[in-house]
Amino acid sequence: MSKKYPKDKSEKEWKEQLDEQSFHVLRNKGTEYPRSGVYNLHFENGSYSCKGCNQPLFLSDQKFESGCGWPSFDEAIEGAVEYKKDTTHNMLRTEILCTQCGGHLGHVFNDGPTPKGVRYCVNSVSLHFNPS
Repeated sequence: MSKKYPKDKSEKEWKEQLDEQSFHVLRNKGTEYPRSGVYNLHFENGSYSCKGCNQPLFLSDQKFESGCGWPSFDEAIEGAVEYKKDTTHNMLRTEILCTQCGGHLGHVFNDGPTPKGVRYCVNSVSLHFNPS
C-alpha cells in the first residue's frame, strides 16, 4: 500500500500484530470464505472496529442479514471508511478501506435491501466487536 495512513506500520509489525487470516485480508486485500466469519450472523448491540487499528467503523444498528455470507451493513460511521475503485477479478467494484490504517475491509455495493440501498460487505477477520 503506497498511501501513508495515520496508523501506518511496517509489514513486519503488521505480521506480529495480526493473525495470519486477518493479515491476509487487511494487508493483502484477501477475502475470507463466505459464511465462515464469526460476525456473519452476529447481531449483538455494540460497534465494530478495525482489527488493525481499533478505529470504530460500523454500529450494530447498521448491520443486517443480506444472505451473501459476510457481515453486511447499510452505513459506515462518517469518515471511517475510504472508497477506492477496484477492477480486480474482471469486475468493477468499490473497495472499502479503514481511513486510519488503510486496512482492506471488503466492498460496498448498491444493492442493499434497506432504504439506504447500499450493502457494505465486510470480512469478519477485519473486524473487532465492542459490546455496548
